[in-house]
Amino acid sequence: GEFVKAGADVVLLPAPGTVPGITPEYVRGLVRCAHSLGALTVTAIGTSQEGADRDTIRRIALMCKMTGTDIHHIGDSGYLGMALPENIMAYSIAIKGVRHTYRRMVRSVNR
Repeated sequence: GEFVKAGADVVLLPAPGTVPGITPEYVRGLVRCAHSLGALTVTAIGTSQEGADRDTIRRIALMCKMTGTDIHHIGDSGYLGMALPENIMAYSIAIKGVRHTYRRMVRSVNR
């Protein structure tokens, strides 16, 4: 709550399973707190798991979705300072499905 009271519009939270002891239930409580104060939340994979196998990425993505977070972030510890493209795809398909993932990929930024 202190971040929001200090003016934060978005609160960054660790994705469940990326930091020892951080469970979906714990993050869900933080998301509820932020939402009750009018802020958005972003769950982030920022501890090198973005380079993990696709099954791990899918599991983390679904845990993040279960927390009710508003924004999802996958870090950049893959090849050449970006997450592995196949992991970005696996994350997106896990939370949105194939149809919505492909629609977002082909949509013009000018719309």
